[in-house]
Amino acid sequence: MASDQATTPPPPPLPEIQSHDLSQVIVLHPPPVFNYFMDLFSKKFHLLKAWESPLPLHEFLTNHAHSAQAMLCSGTGPSISADIIRLLPSLRLVATTSAGLNHIDLTECRNRGISIANAGEAFSEDVADLAVGLLIDVFRKVSASDRYVRHGLWATKGDYPLGSKEVSELGLLDWEALAFKWQKGLRPLVATSHITRGRGRTLCHTLSIQMEVLLALGKEGVIVNIGRGAIIHEKELVQCLVQGEIGGAGLDVFENEPDVPKELFELDNVVLAPHMAVFTTESFEDLCDLMIGNLEAFFSKKPLLSPVMNE
Repeated sequence: MASDQATTPPPPPLPEIQSHDLSQVIVLHPPPVFNYFMDLFSKKFHLLKAWESPLPLHEFLTNHAHSAQAMLCSGTGPSISADIIRLLPSLRLVATTSAGLNHIDLTECRNRGISIANAGEAFSEDVADLAVGLLIDVFRKVSASDRYVRHGLWATKGDYPLGSKEVSELGLLDWEALAFKWQKGLRPLVATSHITRGRGRTLCHTLSIQMEVLLALGKEGVIVNIGRGAIIHEKELVQCLVQGEIGGAGLDVFENEPDVPKELFELDNVVLAPHMAVFTTESFEDLCDLMIGNLEAFFSKKPLLSPVMNE
């Protein structure tokens, strides 16, 4: 016998959100985080991808001049220059996936009331890890002794020369790992970033490290750069290392990447890395969440999660 109760029909499927219904975010060049998480951004925002457009950049930007209010960029892409910014009169937010800001014209943004959000502290732990790793590598000669074994020298020349586990002078070129220096009781000799920090705000002012500071490290001192290649005068650093004026270096960044001074290749007291401090799964997951959170906060008229300048 059929039931007297009518069967309740299933609810209709939710309408699929079209890209034109989403908030627009202009992207000049895909940031590295897009290699892994671009689909997450695409589900939440209408990405205006300049690199996929057949139009010259200035025409592409002109077409979106009055609609694009937010831009996502990175330190590996084109500079966000005053000329770029002036083509986007509706722009109100520049969100960069990098911690550094040297690729953004901060003065032009300030003059136009454009807010800036950066990677905040998403990279801090992993960058500090690499700083410590580079330091240990230089003093314990891990990379150099690895080459010694691979080249068959252990069998022919015997034990590898002694390393060291103590350091009295350390130049650590980035603020993320300064805590390590203090915890180990090392005398701060080189501070390469003045940090103005407050609740929800971080502003970095980089210094230029030149010969006088390098020589102050001394023949047993080590310099570790995990910040920016431009922080240090590279030719003078190479000179000091080649001439033995400082004890060694751990370098993750360089002045003209990806070009690295060839003089450094033969030095066993120098450890080189290809600007990889932030390249971990954990950092990129945190960065993705932070960038999406910043964009959602902006479009919802809420405070940014990692503002750098919010005039």
